[in-house]
Amino acid sequence: MSVFGSRRVLHWLAPVAAAAVIVGGGATAGTIVARADSAPPDRSAAQLLVDLQNAGVDGLSGLVVESADLGLPLLTGLVRTAGTRHMFGASRLVTLLSGSTTVRVWQAGEHRQRLSLLSGQDQTDLIRDGSDVWMWNSADRLASHLTLPAGAGTGTGTPQEAADAALAAIDPATTVTTTGAATVAGRDAYELVLHPEDPASLIGQVRIALDAEHHIPLRVEVYARNATAPAVGVEFQQISFAVPDPEQFAFNPPPGTTTTEGDIAAVTGQRTTAPKLIGDGWTSVLTTRLAAGAAKSAIGGLPEVSGPWGTGHLIDGALLTVLITDDARVYAGPVTRERLFEVAAHRR
Repeated sequence: MSVFGSRRVLHWLAPVAAAAVIVGGGATAGTIVARADSAPPDRSAAQLLVDLQNAGVDGLSGLVVESADLGLPLLTGLVRTAGTRHMFGASRLVTLLSGSTTVRVWQAGEHRQRLSLLSGQDQTDLIRDGSDVWMWNSADRLASHLTLPAGAGTGTGTPQEAADAALAAIDPATTVTTTGAATVAGRDAYELVLHPEDPASLIGQVRIALDAEHHIPLRVEVYARNATAPAVGVEFQQISFAVPDPEQFAFNPPPGTTTTEGDIAAVTGQRTTAPKLIGDGWTSVLTTRLAAGAAKSAIGGLPEVSGPWGTGHLIDGALLTVLITDDARVYAGPVTRERLFEVAAHRR
């Protein structure tokens, strides 16, 4: 699993549409209503989906805010229990699950990316330059270096990744509409709204704001069913489409830095089995296996459940459901508990 692909485990939180389904007549597509004056020209939902699928830029840089309000204190406790003290371990994931994270991003082509997570006076950098990846934590003066295998995936932590991660999520039961033109990060944009109709999905709608010129997502918001505020959001606050200088992706450990070399698991502190995705579309489920000790500690205080898959404990939220079985299997997704139980029974 690539360190730059690891963020894709959250991809079911922000699924978007593939143009091929629209062309095939599967979903219902509305038409954009442009604003007056200097607004961009009208674009239909089908046209915007094609734009989204084909979006790409030579480079960009900007400031991204990721926010989440899943209302699951038990889940954040689980992450702290199962995670580690590594700089990209539990504490960062807890913030992604409940809180706000500000990230500076730079990208130049497919093989140069940099993320800087900002927290007060501290900074955590994740830098890729070709096959070289560096992680740097200014507070602890820790750096980790690894070499990616050929063909390793990428991930930038931007709305583009949130949208790209599940382009196949749309199905014939999905309604696709538009709300008109918008402004994000000071740029003209169009907004798509996806409404999944599958009763097994907890997602009520996904709103995607696409840059009117470059077509890449500037904002992605995910709403639980019947919710009026997004549970998850990723949005550019500032963005430039100038290609960053190559020096932006060069890293030399500062004096006094402790540097380690290792594989992906050693660098990220991963203790669990690499996650796997089961199913597709709006009801896909992520599964992994915890270390036995972590699983035992994690389930304390969680409601007990049972079924053909065995016994375990459940975290039941408005947008996210998590099942932890007594034999340390974990199933999670924006789906009903019945869907999780079905998946667990087939994977037993």
